[in-house]
Amino acid sequence: MAKDIDLTKNVSDETPDEEVKDAVDTKAEKPAKESKEKNARPSRSSKKKKKGIVKYFKDARSEFKKVVWPSPKQTTNNTVVVLIMCIIAAIFIFGIDSIFGLLNKLLLGQG
Repeated sequence: MAKDIDLTKNVSDETPDEEVKDAVDTKAEKPAKESKEKNARPSRSSKKKKKGIVKYFKDARSEFKKVVWPSPKQTTNNTVVVLIMCIIAAIFIFGIDSIFGLLNKLLLGQG
């Protein structure tokens, strides 16, 4: 940080902002390149990918075992409730549509 401040004091030519940025950027690029080279990892082998896939399916299987499946009676009850709600919604929409259709005929004088 102190070096950056010294650069701003010493720079007094055409556009000081650009020169300061260039000086700071060149200093920042060097360590970044070195750190990338040090941290480079070899690519994963196909064995690790296969183990990952096998582990995924084993984990999925264990999760499916934890699922509590509904009994046939619960499934029947839920199905009946859904069908009744669909019928109620259909009747409601039919009623609203009929009312608007009747109002449309009355207002436009087609009836």
